[in-house]
Amino acid sequence: MFYDTAKIYVKAGDGGNGCVSFRREKYVPEGGPDGGDGGRGGNVVLRADEGLRTLVDFRYQRHYLAGRGQHGMGKNKHGKSGEDLVIRVPAGTVVRDAGTGETLADLVDHGQEVVVARGGRGGWGNARFAGPVNRAPNFAEKGEPGEERWLELELKLLADVGLVGFPNAGKSTLISRVSGARPKIADYPFTTLVPNLGVVDLGEGRNFVLADIPGLIEGAHRGAGLGHQFLRHVERTRLLVHVIDAAGTEGRDPIEDFHVLNRELSLYNPALAQRTQIIAANKMDLPGAEQNLQRLQEALGNQYEIFPVSALTGQGVKPLLYRVAALLSRLPKPQPGQEAAHRVTRVEKEPPFSITRQDGLFIVRGQAVERLVAMTDLDNPVALARLQKIFERMGLEKALQRAGACDGSSVQIGKYHFFYKKGSETLP
Repeated sequence: MFYDTAKIYVKAGDGGNGCVSFRREKYVPEGGPDGGDGGRGGNVVLRADEGLRTLVDFRYQRHYLAGRGQHGMGKNKHGKSGEDLVIRVPAGTVVRDAGTGETLADLVDHGQEVVVARGGRGGWGNARFAGPVNRAPNFAEKGEPGEERWLELELKLLADVGLVGFPNAGKSTLISRVSGARPKIADYPFTTLVPNLGVVDLGEGRNFVLADIPGLIEGAHRGAGLGHQFLRHVERTRLLVHVIDAAGTEGRDPIEDFHVLNRELSLYNPALAQRTQIIAANKMDLPGAEQNLQRLQEALGNQYEIFPVSALTGQGVKPLLYRVAALLSRLPKPQPGQEAAHRVTRVEKEPPFSITRQDGLFIVRGQAVERLVAMTDLDNPVALARLQKIFERMGLEKALQRAGACDGSSVQIGKYHFFYKKGSETLP
């Protein structure tokens, strides 16, 4: 089956916990702390692979977890970092954050990578906290949680030329004649239910990739027929070939067909209608085709090149292919990652926290303060006292007072709940 969209959950590895340990050796009194740091958690990485053609693998597995870092050990032994999880996706995959809709990457080239979830930092062991004031700290940090998010994957096929046309216009017959592609061909509409790729080899190193795009009818940009599912696959092409039923075997007017399709392309993406286009007037072996060909040339010949062909017999196909190759040699290749490249990043200093109140609950948000709480061993009174001092230096306690917190008020930081007590520790 051909799948060109998917939604997956990724979770980077948590950092390993720091170790609380003290040097214990014969003839070494008061050896001091020697707890090692935890290892960093593994990242989740997406890597483009030109050997893949669909997103079908993500239909059967939707959750992906990277390895967590090992915990620190005594004798200043640091934990091993977690292994990165590399997920292969087809070249041409656009990656978006499902929550925000932000485009994270456009993976076009083989081997191109993007880190979509970063592993958490390993917690510091108690050896890190030793100093003149506290020479024997009996606490350590917990590992930082790894990033997690839902991703939307969208595949846009990488092809040089897109064949567009109404159902039964002969696109599948044409691609099967000029390449090794073998799509299903039958005498009824919507025979082709998935895009087909074929490589056209003209010899002497001249070749190009041809895509047969199914399901384009009037209203395709709104989802009529199959167009809404597959119009995305013409966005990366450099040249469009309109395959027109010159014989009018379906009772449609060839000139009207051309205008309708161009209108649908423009409504879906205005840039598509401006792309270089040529017309393949197909089914020239059938009655009525010569008269319609003359009408096409009178109506559109001044704007577009028109090639009379018969995909069934092969008549006129070679001149069409050589002209396509000549045009491609002059057309610039699309710049990879255009969607992601247009993102604007503004570097602004993020406030350490913000406070909101909902039904008597004070909710403290902020990457810095949430990370502090997550990496603190809340069951250790010494570690908790250290966290309280950091809160005071950050101004969190005074900010809670200004927000209306009083003794016994509930405070939520990340997934942890605390009770506020003025002038003393904030107890979990």
